[in-house]
Amino acid sequence: MFKKILIANRGDVALRVLRACKEMGIQTVIVHSTADAESMPVRLADESVCIGPAAAGQSYLNIPNLVSAAAVTGCDAVHPGVGFLAENADFASIVQAHGLVFIGPEPEHIRQMGDKVQAKITAAKAGLPLVPGSPGAVDTLEEAAKLARDIGFPLLVKAASGGGGRGMKVANTPADLAEAFSSARSEAKAAFGDDTVYLERYLDNP
Repeated sequence: MFKKILIANRGDVALRVLRACKEMGIQTVIVHSTADAESMPVRLADESVCIGPAAAGQSYLNIPNLVSAAAVTGCDAVHPGVGFLAENADFASIVQAHGLVFIGPEPEHIRQMGDKVQAKITAAKAGLPLVPGSPGAVDTLEEAAKLARDIGFPLLVKAASGGGGRGMKVANTPADLAEAFSSARSEAKAAFGDDTVYLERYLDNP
């Protein structure tokens, strides 16, 4: 049983982890940005640590600050919640390298399945049927336009990292592709610290 867990998330996700820890008698440390200093998770946790300014890239995605917060508060485990760094294999590895337990999949499993591009490659090798899409990550709009002609529309530009619907934009026609591509990459970068995207045929009535 863990004695103290650092919760590397915010909002409803953090509250659900807090509730579970309270029921199990585990002490909690919540991290927060300056914008979330008065949030409900901060008020309910046993301890709280400010890890940076409002921008997620400087706080909830700041791996050194998160690991330092766990170390200085004497935590023995880190719960990433969902989104942010929950599917970041490097974060999981660094947490473990500092003698802490990462509450989630092993880093090698995250590398296989947390990155959706790699997950599709793994599924294809296993012979599973896949939604038509790009064979890997798509780096430029020009590349996306060429692939889109073969995949067809409507098309989904999708973040390789994270989840929760962030970094996903639909292009119904070729004229929509530039905006969808740019918007998906920007949103993915802000939410997950990674602007890698790929393409899939959008199934509006699966």
